[in-house]
Amino acid sequence: MPHWTIVAAKETTTTTTDNNPFQSVLDFFSSPTWHFITLMFFFFVVVLWLSCAYWVFKDARRRIDDRIVLVVAVLTGLVFGPIGLIVYAIVRPAETIADRQERELEMLMMEQRVGGEERCSFCKTPVRDDYLVCPTCGRRLRTTCPSCRKPIDPQWRVCPFCEADVQGAAPVFDRL
Repeated sequence: MPHWTIVAAKETTTTTTDNNPFQSVLDFFSSPTWHFITLMFFFFVVVLWLSCAYWVFKDARRRIDDRIVLVVAVLTGLVFGPIGLIVYAIVRPAETIADRQERELEMLMMEQRVGGEERCSFCKTPVRDDYLVCPTCGRRLRTTCPSCRKPIDPQWRVCPFCEADVQGAAPVFDRL
């Protein structure tokens, strides 16, 4: 084979690679820089995945007191990643355990205020119906019926126990 054909063949192979307009792009995708970028991308995907699971764990621990449901929520965040985070955010309880306990305590306090439990008008200590004075502050709560000696409210005109007229009952004095 003549020498000029070998040289021509070498020139044509070098000219074809030099004529490729995407050769620099292809060189970039085979470079160590591209390899580093892909490794960093996978690293950030793993970090995002684990951070979603961690956030689900921290939030579920504040909102769910059942351990089995807590484990299911965390596994949802761990297995499905960001999609599991979105699913958890949709189905999670609206209020935290502390908010729920505070609301229940407020409801209990309102029930006690509205309920039949009577309180001293001065110090707000719970008192029974048969108390004549408040055991805490000593304020007179009721008077006694002059005929049957049972406690009656000062505004009553007639004793409901013995039907005696109590308008002339002893005046109500407060101990101070």
